[in-house]
Amino acid sequence: MGTLLINGTINNNQRSFKADILIENGVVKEIGNNLSNSNHEIIDVKGKLILPGGVDVHTHMDLDLGKYITADDFYTGTVAAAYGGTTTIIDHIAFGPKGCSLQHQINKYHELADGKSVVDYSFHGVFQHVSDATLNEMKFLVEDGIMSYKIYMTYDNKLNDEEILKVLIKAKELNAVITVHAENDGAIKYLSKYYAESGKTDPIYHALSRPDSSEAEAINRMIYLSEMAGYPKLYFVHVSTKKGLDEIISARKRGVKNIYCETCTQYLTLTEESYKKENNEGLKYIMAPPLRKTEDVEALWKAIENNDVDVIATDHCPFYIKEKLNGKHDFRLAPGGTPGVEERIEIILTEGIKRGISINILIDKLATKPAKIFGLYPKKGTIQVGMDADLIVVNNKKETIKFENRHNANDYSVYEGLEVNYVVETTIQRGNVIVHNDKLLANKGDGIFLRRNANN
Repeated sequence: MGTLLINGTINNNQRSFKADILIENGVVKEIGNNLSNSNHEIIDVKGKLILPGGVDVHTHMDLDLGKYITADDFYTGTVAAAYGGTTTIIDHIAFGPKGCSLQHQINKYHELADGKSVVDYSFHGVFQHVSDATLNEMKFLVEDGIMSYKIYMTYDNKLNDEEILKVLIKAKELNAVITVHAENDGAIKYLSKYYAESGKTDPIYHALSRPDSSEAEAINRMIYLSEMAGYPKLYFVHVSTKKGLDEIISARKRGVKNIYCETCTQYLTLTEESYKKENNEGLKYIMAPPLRKTEDVEALWKAIENNDVDVIATDHCPFYIKEKLNGKHDFRLAPGGTPGVEERIEIILTEGIKRGISINILIDKLATKPAKIFGLYPKKGTIQVGMDADLIVVNNKKETIKFENRHNANDYSVYEGLEVNYVVETTIQRGNVIVHNDKLLANKGDGIFLRRNANN
């Protein structure tokens, strides 16, 4: 017995059309009109939109920072993802013990996720030091389906330019993707200390200590290092500024290959004015990179329409208010990160379509392109015969985002009070309905680990 979705409008990244979908054995068996409904469960989605399940390639579940651990583990965080229409995540894993292997943290994250996730998942590896051993490890991990790795240009385990170049050269050899947190570490450290020692410790100085130029300079440097390495696949996470975006656009125009640009929901909807909120409210918005100016928001939306931005992710990294309040006398003491895995699709559809951007372009950024870049396409990220039946049903109706109607574990939403025009009503993963009409139908651990193909 299969499942038949009837009377809906199917939306992929290329086109929208009215048709029915037959699901059997976890995959899309047939797409067409007037499909036989004998012996099938019928779901009538008349007047509603059918989209591919969302692919969020930037989350931080169960992230251990030492002093803090994110509020969401792989169960609560993926429950929120499922309610928001995301059926696949790729998690950016935490640093491990000093000197540990690449495999160490992959093993650790299998322990954290196995038997907990309700959506399908994978991991990005992470470099915290570079040696012949870690570079050689990449080959075996890529063969085992971990075909993307994160490097940091800031924080305690940042890589220097020589180390970055070594990683890029190896990635080129293996066809792996290198994702990079691009900020100028020296500038940030100096400015943070400068403001704090001057008594300027309010949340707005978090933004001022990480100016747009600190992002743009680091992006520029990474691009030239990638040229030296022969253009491996280089993916910039959470691009937040017009200046940083312009560096990517300029590089592409001069012939630089294999550069990908991600931005996140918060950089498309919120600005640094949030840091000025009273009663310590501004602390909720501390994240890195910080929220930017209105002109940055507008530039990013234009880049989505023009396909200069490839992916819209979340950088979901939630902490509790009491933990954020540790920064009330010094912004540097508040843990950086906010929730967002549940809100992404509804907000981006609402705000993007308001701006005249087609739903097909938005789907490309929310599902199709991330699946292509990270070795999941066409199994994920599209509605196609023979591929996983990861689908969401979206109703064109208004709803106000409130903490009370969120499903992740922390105790606030940075999108509180925002009205959306599109609401995810049903989420289907590999043919199984996992959320329907605000009820969770999935079991803990229903999600499976996805080995990704570097040759996609």
